[in-house]
Amino acid sequence: ENPYPAVTMHKVQKPSEGCHLRPQQRPFPRLDEGTVQWIIDQATAKLQGAPPAVRAEKKCMVPSGPPIAAILERNGNALANSARRLEVVRNCISYVFENKMLEAKKLFPAVLRAMKGRAARHCLTQELHLHVQQNRAVLDHQQFDFVIRMMNCCLQ
Repeated sequence: ENPYPAVTMHKVQKPSEGCHLRPQQRPFPRLDEGTVQWIIDQATAKLQGAPPAVRAEKKCMVPSGPPIAAILERNGNALANSARRLEVVRNCISYVFENKMLEAKKLFPAVLRAMKGRAARHCLTQELHLHVQQNRAVLDHQQFDFVIRMMNCCLQ
């Protein structure tokens, strides 16, 4: 979430007034190269000799979940929402072919959002196929633009 894409400026804190009076931190101690190499060798030997970690499967009974009717009730809202989106796609296409461009323009943003779903893309192709079979309508520029924008969004 980047609500404001401005360059962030980091503030550098000024040292406090009495910081020079505080005891300073000791420097990090020198490491013995031989001891470090010995620890690394021990770890690699342990990793090479150890079998791969496999978790033992424990068999148990899985309790039965809620009945299917409860799942359908819970997902019923999502299915109704999907059906509503498909209805919006169908209405928009029919408005375009009936040259009711004001109504089509109102539904157009919702249609473009619906094109993210696979069912809406399939619905678009079916509706366009039906209109091609019904009549060989000649579209004006605005109608053609709407159809092409829907198809482009579908392809994207």
